[in-house]
Amino acid sequence: MIPLRDDIPSRRCPIVNMTLIFLNIFVFLWEMLLPQRVLESIIFKYGVVPYRFFSLNLLPHGILTLFTSMFLHGGWSHIIGNMLYLYIFGDNVEDAMGHFRYLVFYLLSGILAGLTQIFFNTNPYMPAIGASGAIAGVLGAYMRYFPLAKVLTMTFFVFFIDFIYIPAFLYIGLWFIMQISSGIFSLLINISGGIAWWAHIGGFVFGFILAKHFRRRRYWVYYY
Repeated sequence: MIPLRDDIPSRRCPIVNMTLIFLNIFVFLWEMLLPQRVLESIIFKYGVVPYRFFSLNLLPHGILTLFTSMFLHGGWSHIIGNMLYLYIFGDNVEDAMGHFRYLVFYLLSGILAGLTQIFFNTNPYMPAIGASGAIAGVLGAYMRYFPLAKVLTMTFFVFFIDFIYIPAFLYIGLWFIMQISSGIFSLLINISGGIAWWAHIGGFVFGFILAKHFRRRRYWVYYY
């Protein structure tokens, strides 16, 4: 299922959300211009590598990677998927929080997602990169603020394509269940590399919890 848009219009221009999208795309295009060996070196240097957090050489570079890793992506599908979700769900969350609070929330969700991935890592030398953890936090906040919103979704069934509206709590809930099942499966069979499922899980859980404290007082939402 691919989300296309939701039915909640933005009340004001999502300046922070659009800036984050621009920065992610800009950094990715810069990555694409680099020789493969240089790119691999940058990913290892600025991605979250768990072993750094269990060594005595953590400060300051290791902690800094919790931030820098959020702006690196591993391929076209990675960046397009992440930015699509951020574009659809981020504007309304920024509306509900306000610009500055949303920026703090986004970065904090990404950092907590990175720490979750470190804790559940299956390969301490494998770097984790991407905005997925921070965006998972945005999804957690959206789930809390707008559970009854409708998400226009492109669905696939064998050779057929259909477009349907799905309640946000159902769409995001199914997404989260998939992250949980995949994360547990990755631990059971000790998969190293691929998708950082636990960053998604951690980002979503922390985002859902923190969203209560970041909402603007005068902003009315579908709250439960």
